[in-house]
Amino acid sequence: MELMTVENMDTELGSIPSDWVSCRFEDVMDGFSSGQTPYREIKRYYSGDIPWITSGELNYNIIINTLEKITPEAVQKTSLKIIPKGTFLMAITGLEAEGTRGSCAITGVDATTNQSCMALYPKAGLLTTEYLFHFYVRYGSFLAFKYCQGTKQQSYTGAIARTLPIILPPTIEEQAAIAAALSDADALITSLEKLIAKKRLVKQGVLQDLLTPKNDWSKIIVGDIGNPYGGLTGKSKNDFGDGNAIYIPFMNIMSNPIIDLKNLEQVRIKPGEYQNRVRKGDLLFNGSSETPEEVGMCSVLMEEFENLYLNSFCFGFRLNSERQLNGLFLSYFFRSSFGRDIFFSLAQGATRYNLSKSNFLKLEIDLPSVTEQNRIATTINDIDNEIAVLEKKLAKQRLLKQGMMQNLLTGKIRLA
Repeated sequence: MELMTVENMDTELGSIPSDWVSCRFEDVMDGFSSGQTPYREIKRYYSGDIPWITSGELNYNIIINTLEKITPEAVQKTSLKIIPKGTFLMAITGLEAEGTRGSCAITGVDATTNQSCMALYPKAGLLTTEYLFHFYVRYGSFLAFKYCQGTKQQSYTGAIARTLPIILPPTIEEQAAIAAALSDADALITSLEKLIAKKRLVKQGVLQDLLTPKNDWSKIIVGDIGNPYGGLTGKSKNDFGDGNAIYIPFMNIMSNPIIDLKNLEQVRIKPGEYQNRVRKGDLLFNGSSETPEEVGMCSVLMEEFENLYLNSFCFGFRLNSERQLNGLFLSYFFRSSFGRDIFFSLAQGATRYNLSKSNFLKLEIDLPSVTEQNRIATTINDIDNEIAVLEKKLAKQRLLKQGMMQNLLTGKIRLA
């Protein structure tokens, strides 16, 4: 089929320049193929070194290693095709909720695949694999939603895949320029993700080293260093969502060692109504959870905030001012692996686990001097701040990448 450009073209994927091409996959592909699953009962089939890719490993990535590998015998008996390095793969089955439907990848090594992966081979001179990859990253979920068939698990067939729409620049040079720009953006995102992962590993090592009790730490009883108080009481559903006061949601405490003041919600407090207010320096704990590992997660309020309250499922702990303890250190301590083991032992229940405040107050823990608490808290907080800066930068780069995809893959910005 001869590819034609159309003036002022509007397509189902949006408006494109007059010199761009709108066609179907079959117009720019040399072939479509899927793999097989070697018979599972023959264990020796899975003892080889030939990469075997499943659809769950397609994660908008370049696949250089696989969870399972098969033998030459398995390839021969199953009539599997060795797919060359640099081949585009798309998932032809998957669940929308799991994010597998519409995912894709490129093979970074020669490999085989199961029947849920389809290999596509662009025609030389019409379409590059790299452009196809970035196109499908941008439009794959939309295409799967519109074209896949099925109920619980949606699937492509080879016939359907051939009819999928694609838009592309008319020249290989422009396709290559678009793919290179988007690949550079991906590389920057990947480098930030790796740096964040490295920082988190460093943090885990620091936590383990600094928060494990030492011989010179002193034993204290929790009930001797502060007093607990409850969260909001007597509230109905109608009291939440608006109102004259602010409260700290449950997940804010679960997720953060320091209360995130950007993640607060409104609640209605009547004139003269008594409720416990949260103050700067207070430790906040969740009192129950579906798993014992998550009982007693701790967060600390580091800034003064007027008219602030606590959700009903958590309790506060106000440190005695004369003890001069570092609340941030205690938050990190209670969230450390050592602290989690303590709360795990205190969790009570079967289907839902609760923390007994009386047992919490009887708890004996080891603490360093206040000077050491300050040093440890500052060290960990500095690492957290470094990670937060990197995460903001990563979020910004991901937004920039989305904008680049929108502009480059519709021809709003031309690179050639």
